[in-house]
Parts: sequence; structure tokens; C-alpha cells
Amino acid sequence: MTLHSHPASNAPSSAPLPASDRRQRRSAETRERLFRSALELFAQKGFAETTVEDITEAADVGKGTFFNYFPSKDHILLAFGEMQLSKLESAIEPLGVRMTQEPTRNPAIIRALLQAYLSTTPVRAAMMDLQRRVHALHTQMIQLGQERGEIRDDLPADEIAYVFRQTIFGTLLIWSLYGDATLHSRIETAFNLLWTGLAPRGNTAAPLSAPLFTSGD
Repeated sequence: MTLHSHPASNAPSSAPLPASDRRQRRSAETRERLFRSALELFAQKGFAETTVEDITEAADVGKGTFFNYFPSKDHILLAFGEMQLSKLESAIEPLGVRMTQEPTRNPAIIRALLQAYLSTTPVRAAMMDLQRRVHALHTQMIQLGQERGEIRDDLPADEIAYVFRQTIFGTLLIWSLYGDATLHSRIETAFNLLWTGLAPRGNTAAPLSAPLFTSGD
């Protein structure tokens, strides 16, 4: 019996990736390594105390490489905000959103980032634009909750969205002053009080059956 080789079209593909694809993948991996190294250092040393050189050493890349991906270390904050916004955008349809999952799992990073947000940075205008986009998404989620009868509808959705954001940022700010490990319980308490106020009128004693946001694990 003569063995015939399979046509190339049926053989498993083992061709190497094109050079452009390899470069793109390496570039994405380097950016991610810089980003994660920066967040870890912000948590360990604080935002102000962390230098670009610290970040590049932790990421094991040359100092000049950093500026190929981020104009300044302040832009790490903007990248983090964009990542959080992306999570919010992807969760806009399924309403069981864990808005504070990231803070409660990594409070040291959130504390460092919050302190940096409150300082003067070269990316403040971009951060303000990011916050406007976050507010728009929160408003949309509140509107969905109102349509489902889970949230009171006698107040405008955008006004409730402001209160929601104030609850998050106010809790984070107060917690950051103490620097303890009580963020989870603080968020839980704040949200429990908030849900009571957001419950549909005439049903204030009953908790929301499926809250839009929970405090995570």
C-alpha cells in the first residue's frame, strides 16, 4: 500500500505567525507588563514615590521603552480608568454587575490611585472626560433598573447616578484616610443604606430583588 500525504489544506496549520503579528503580540505583552508592574508599585510605594525607572525595572524593560506606551506615569491612571470603564460597558446588559469587585480585592492599589486622582496630574482633563463617560453609563444602568421596577422612578436617572458615584467615591475617600482593611464592610453598609433609599416608593421596607450593583467577594 502506498501512503499518500494529505493535502496541505487538510494538515494542521504550523506556519509561524507573520512578523507583524508577532510584533503586535510582543507589544501588547510589554504594555501589559508595564501596566501591571506600575499598579503593583503604586500599591507598595505609593503613586508619588514610584518613578518611571522603578516601573521599567520591575517590568524588566529599558527606561525608554516606557514612553513608547505611556506618555507619563500619570497615564497609567487613565489606562486603569479605561479598563474599569470597559468592564462597565461589557456589563451594561447583564444587570448583576459587581461594581466594587476590583477595589475590595486590591484596596492598596485603589488607595494609591485615588490619592493620585485627587492631585494635579497632566491627564486631569482626560480623567474628567472618563468620569463623564462613567456617569453616562451609570445613568443608563439606573434607567434599566427603573424600567424593571427595581429602582424608584420619581427622580431622574442621572441624579440617582450622581448619588451612586458620590457614595462610591465618598466611601473610598474616607476609607483611604484610615488606610485600614474595612473597605468591604464600609461599602456594604453604604450600599445597604443606598438601596433602601432607591427602592420603589411604597415598598421601602423590602430590599431590591436583584440589585444592579453588589460589593463583590
